[in-house]
Amino acid sequence: MLPIRKTAKQGKRGILERLDAGEIVIGDGGFVFALEKRGYVKAGPWTPEATVEHPEAVRQLHREFLRAGANVLQTFTFYASEDKLENRGNYVAEKISCQKVNEAACDIAREVANEGDALVAGGVSQTPSYLSCKDKTEVKAAFRQQLDVFMKKNVDFLIAEYFEHVEEAVWAVEVLKESGKPVAATMCIGPEGDMHGVSPGQCAVQLVKAGASIVGVNCHFDPETSLETVRLMKEGLQAAKLKAHLMSQPLAFHTPDCGKQGFIDLPEFPFGLEPRIVTRWDIQKYARKAYDLGIRFIGGCCGFEPYHIRAIAEELAPERGFLPEASEKHGSWGDNLSMHTKPWVRARARKEYWENLKPASGRPYCPSMSKPDGWGVTKGAKELMQQKEATTEQQLKELFQKKKF
Repeated sequence: MLPIRKTAKQGKRGILERLDAGEIVIGDGGFVFALEKRGYVKAGPWTPEATVEHPEAVRQLHREFLRAGANVLQTFTFYASEDKLENRGNYVAEKISCQKVNEAACDIAREVANEGDALVAGGVSQTPSYLSCKDKTEVKAAFRQQLDVFMKKNVDFLIAEYFEHVEEAVWAVEVLKESGKPVAATMCIGPEGDMHGVSPGQCAVQLVKAGASIVGVNCHFDPETSLETVRLMKEGLQAAKLKAHLMSQPLAFHTPDCGKQGFIDLPEFPFGLEPRIVTRWDIQKYARKAYDLGIRFIGGCCGFEPYHIRAIAEELAPERGFLPEASEKHGSWGDNLSMHTKPWVRARARKEYWENLKPASGRPYCPSMSKPDGWGVTKGAKELMQQKEATTEQQLKELFQKKKF
């Protein structure tokens, strides 16, 4: 059996040093979904004021991902731009401030990262300003405001994540490159490309030319779909004779029925997705396929809990040479079930059983697939124009008329 590595400080090496050496880097999982279920994040805005209001909850989730095997901890700064924190009646920009949310996120991530061999990545994501057709200067200013905090707090590298439009992602990379630190960039797209029809391969090319050293996808799609998208990105880079490390942080939900917009088009989003949750064994398969594709930065996004990250670390333990601390209580492919009192459960203590299981949902009248909401709106559409004021009753009535049961 491989040794278990306790979460202890090692000699810190940078993200590119690790990837250039061929090491596997394991990212963390999803924060907004996990903390919403725990009562610390509001669904809808999905903003990270919990870094100030409930730092202990954010700290604990970071710590669980670290124990599970993550050696990159992203600052909980998803949707933490000034314009998002004041969008549609959100109180955070006025009552807490963009700076305090981002500073607290950096402090918490660094505190936990220092408990082990983890790097801290400062992250920015897509903005309401871009969706509302604000100009390049204004959108970049929103990213730069967060970058100023990341530089002050000396994060180890930067990630531009969760971008539906490569144009905005390129702007984000250009700003983050001003830091002189390594930059990763991930888009929330599937094989069809971004919302303006730019292919995954061309998205990757544009991101690398803008200065990203690591490119890939995060969120919106399941592991299988995300790996197919990264494969197309890899082919695009090869055709353009460009080099970059590859990264994948998909959903922990099965989404074979998604449209171009991904899981937010599914009628179950966000409060009925639980029947779609991937198993730990699904994630072991994902980790192996990602590795075989040449991806060396492997993590997760919405729906990924610490046990999913542990599954990545356990699957790739032979290549890494050790198991994460959280594996102390988890046998390989269920072998701890050999201790169960019931003989039929002890019979499940083997890889063959779990690898071939087709889980039932327990919902006899539910379909296996859904029909996505295909509204076809993107940047510039009336419905996507953002506002500082709260959504009005009249605006909601208009949307309810458009979406009838």
